[in-house]
Amino acid sequence: MKLNCKLYYSLLISVFLFSCSSNDDSDYQLIPEVEEQYSGGQNGTTFNTSAEAFGFFSFSLTSDQQIDFGIGNSFFRQSWITAPATATARDGLGPFYNAISCAGCHFKDGRGRPPTFDGDLAKGLLLRLNIPQTDAHGGYLPDPVYGGQLQDIAIAGQTTQGNYTITYQYFNEVYADGTSIELRKPIYSIGQLGYGPLSASTQVSPRIANQMIGMGLLEAIPEATLLGLQDTNDADGDGISGKANYVFDVESQSVKMGRFGWKANQPSIKQQVAGAFAGDIGITSSIFPNENYPSNFSGTPAPNGGNPEITDETLDKVVLYSSSLSVPARRNYDNQNILAGKKIFKELQCVKCHIPKHTTSNNYAIAAFRNQVILPYTDLLLHDMGNGLADNAPDYLATGNEWRTPPLWGIGLIPTVNNHTFLLHDGRARSIEEAILWHGGEALNAKNSFKNLSLANRTKVLEFLKTL
Repeated sequence: MKLNCKLYYSLLISVFLFSCSSNDDSDYQLIPEVEEQYSGGQNGTTFNTSAEAFGFFSFSLTSDQQIDFGIGNSFFRQSWITAPATATARDGLGPFYNAISCAGCHFKDGRGRPPTFDGDLAKGLLLRLNIPQTDAHGGYLPDPVYGGQLQDIAIAGQTTQGNYTITYQYFNEVYADGTSIELRKPIYSIGQLGYGPLSASTQVSPRIANQMIGMGLLEAIPEATLLGLQDTNDADGDGISGKANYVFDVESQSVKMGRFGWKANQPSIKQQVAGAFAGDIGITSSIFPNENYPSNFSGTPAPNGGNPEITDETLDKVVLYSSSLSVPARRNYDNQNILAGKKIFKELQCVKCHIPKHTTSNNYAIAAFRNQVILPYTDLLLHDMGNGLADNAPDYLATGNEWRTPPLWGIGLIPTVNNHTFLLHDGRARSIEEAILWHGGEALNAKNSFKNLSLANRTKVLEFLKTL
C-alpha cells in the first residue's frame, strides 16, 4: 500500500517536533503519579490542612476502635496529676518528669521545639543520657546517677534533677552562586544538678518530640521490605549504606528490629509510648514498672498512683490512638513547579534514603492499614549523617553519627500546626533549607548537589517538600 507523500511528511514533522518538545523542559509536561495525593494510602489520609491537620483518625477504623481512639486521645491530651488524687485514673505524675501530658511535647499531635529565649521552657526537647558501656542486650547504660534522661521538673517536695541551657554558634554555608545562609549549632550546658555530678563519661543526646502522624502505617511496613533496603557495606558504591538497628523488646524479652525514635531505638509503638510515659511523665506501666529516682536520692519517695500507674487497658488505648492518626494529603501535587521540584529531589539522590513509597503488610493488627500504598519518604534505616550532626551517643547499633531517616510526610504543615519551623533531632534547623544544609556523611553528595543548583531550582525543591 502506498502512503500519501504529503501525509508522510506531515507525520515525520510531527514526530520531529514532539521529540524536540519532549527534551525541552519549558514545554515538557510532568505528570503526577496515580493517587500521589494519598500520602497515607486510601485509609490513612486526611484532607484537612488546618491547625488540627495531625489530629484525625482513619475513618476506616471500626466503631470500637473509634471509641478507643477517643479515650486514648483524652489520656494523651489531658494532664496527669500527683498522687494521691480523686482522679485515680490520671494520678501518679513524677516524681521527676519533663511534661505533664503527652500533648505537652506533641502539641496538637505535632512536633516539639527547643527553647527560643533564656528562661523559655522547652516544648518537647529533652536530653538523653548514657555512658559508653552496654548491657546484656547491647543497649548503652544510662548515667549511673540520673538514669537515661534528664528530668528537669519535679513534683512539690522534691528537689529537681537539674536544668540545661542552650547557646548557639553561628556560621554561613555558601552556595555555588555566591549566596549564603546562616546555620546555627547548639551547645548544651547542664547545671544546678540536685543529686551530684553526672558521670565523667556521660554522653548527652538532645531529642525533639516528633509529629505523631502515620505511626501505625510505618509499623505496618513489612520488615523484609526495610531489610531489603540495607546496603551496610555499600555494595553498589553509591556512598549510601543504611542499616537496621536491633533493640531489646521488653514484652517479648527478645531483640527485634527498631523503627521508632531518632535512632530507631524502639521496636514498636507500644514500647515507644510506654517509654515516653515512664521517662517523660514519670508514669509507670507493666512494661516499665519502676519509678525513676536518682541513685543518690535520699528523700521520702513520692506516693505512686498505683502499680502500675497506667493500666494495660488504658495504655492499649493510647497506643491505638498513637497508631491511628492519619497523614495529611499532598497539596498542589499536580502543579508543574512542584513536580519539577520532585524530579530534582530524585535527581539529587535524596530518594536513596527518603524512599518515597511503600506498601503495608496484609496482616497488620489494624485492618484498615493493611495493603495500603503509602508515601512516607523514609527507609526507617540508620545512616551516617556526618560529624556536623553527630551527638557522639551510640544507641544499640546506632553510632554517634547515625540517625534514622525521618519520614517527610507532614513536614510542610508543621508551621500551620505548631507555629514553628524547627527541624532535625534537636531543632537546630530553622527551616527545611537549613536542615538540608546540615546533611553530611552519606548525604554529603546530595547536599553539595543541592548547593550547586540555581536559586530557581533550589526553590522548586523546597516548595515540593512543603507539599509533603
